[in-house]
Amino acid sequence: MEATLPQMFMFAALVLFVCTVLKKFTARIGIPSLLAFLVLGMLFGSDGIFKIPFSDYHMAELISTAALAIIMFYGGFGTNWKVARPVAAVSIILSSAGTIATAAIVGLFCYVVLGMPLLEGMLCGALLSSTDAASVFSILRSRNLALKENTASLLEVESGSNDPFAYMLTVILLAAMESGITAGEIGLMFVMELGIGLGFGFGIGLLARWMLQKELFESSESVTIFIVAVALAGYAVPQALGGTGFLSVYIVGLLLGNSELPERKTIVPFFDGVTSILDSALFFLLGLLSFPSQMVDVALPALAIALFLTFIARPVATFVFMAPFGGSLARRVLVSFAGLRGAASVVFAIIAVISPVTMENDLFHIVFVVVLFSIAFQGSLLPVVAKKLNMIDERGNVLKTFTDYVDETPVNFIQFRIEPGHAWIGQRVMDITLPPGSILVTLRRGEEEMVPKGRTVLEENDILVLCALEEGDTPNPILVEKIIEEDDFVPNMTLADLPHRPHSLIVLIQRDHDYIIPDGSTILQLGDKLLITYSKDVVKQAIKAFKSGAHA
Repeated sequence: MEATLPQMFMFAALVLFVCTVLKKFTARIGIPSLLAFLVLGMLFGSDGIFKIPFSDYHMAELISTAALAIIMFYGGFGTNWKVARPVAAVSIILSSAGTIATAAIVGLFCYVVLGMPLLEGMLCGALLSSTDAASVFSILRSRNLALKENTASLLEVESGSNDPFAYMLTVILLAAMESGITAGEIGLMFVMELGIGLGFGFGIGLLARWMLQKELFESSESVTIFIVAVALAGYAVPQALGGTGFLSVYIVGLLLGNSELPERKTIVPFFDGVTSILDSALFFLLGLLSFPSQMVDVALPALAIALFLTFIARPVATFVFMAPFGGSLARRVLVSFAGLRGAASVVFAIIAVISPVTMENDLFHIVFVVVLFSIAFQGSLLPVVAKKLNMIDERGNVLKTFTDYVDETPVNFIQFRIEPGHAWIGQRVMDITLPPGSILVTLRRGEEEMVPKGRTVLEENDILVLCALEEGDTPNPILVEKIIEEDDFVPNMTLADLPHRPHSLIVLIQRDHDYIIPDGSTILQLGDKLLITYSKDVVKQAIKAFKSGAHA
């Protein structure tokens, strides 16, 4: 019996809820949350406890590819190029030549040691050649692990940009296994995939950046929708033309993320939420697609590949291609160990499964077991290894490697004039009550501008400039907006008529397009927007008291 739409929604809600709980739990015990999502999918799957039948590789490939494209876009969007620029060269060498070398070394191991056919072994190496940015940075961000020698940025750029090269290798090898192609044709395919991906990535990214900077959109919602459309086009257009959509969409994200964009404060939280859902859903779906009973048959060769990849293939490629760029031995060891395999490898394995190519080995479950091992073993031990290698920068901040990090303290400046009758007239600066988290920085009196002292007496028509932290960044109080609506409104009610509210202060009133610094005699009007500072522990009580006072 097919599931109804409400049943599907209930199932999706349950899965997302459990993933949310698991994410918090795994963070406490030091296990990567993505591993928990994979295991959760396996428990729900055909061989699991709940026995949900799912073996539609075509649907899984469609969903997972779409999710991976958005995740890669935001991976590029979140990369801080200013911080990453010093390590960009070594990162790109690792993501291109290093990925190809890793694939070749693992492929030869599969051919010589495990007895796989040559092309099939090379395909297995290609599927496992890329590292997973989501896995690495979920660990670094959750533990706030800043790494020395700009290693975090190196890993970010490498893991974000090596998926396209693994994908190109996969497509080329599948074509060779299906019909056989010459070395020249392989070279041409590689150039076409790379060239189209790069060209459209830069073209779409630069065009989108120009349109955003021209402020052609009326609202933050329109900007967000436009960026989603750009991300989808950044993958789809070059992919349809024979290029690598994953490379293109990553470049588009990189260009936009490192540009001066309007509404960044809206865009970042939106994509944070979307990619978190997609990460959870993607790993759950891949776990749901797997059959643990079939993993038993491939456990030994998969474990052999995992150990060889972790301790030989990845270190060899890393040490060889990092050697010309210098850096400490500890840095090279950490980079080699941090090469976690993740969702991209399994997604590419699905592409291999649905291809018309006949294979002797169950590459999907081999790759799946290797990914499980990598996330569980390397993911859990990465903080420990970083500490043992003395690569943790205690004074650093890993968030600086992302474009959503703001290095400077965000402040607002508020200017207002002391109008006739204001309560501050004749008062010393030291005696007045300023909004919490703010300071009086400048006082203009006629043509004179001064830095006010505590004993400075305020006069009528003085212009004051306050400096305050932006909303949400005040260390103790928080800011709440309250609009005077019909249910709250009492004619001729002043601020003084409101009941006393401990730990709160109305610091600003917005009335249409005007801003008013209020005092006790200020009469509230219908539609006024009040900006109120509250201590966090009394927010609910303060709002309740405000509303009850408005009706008093």
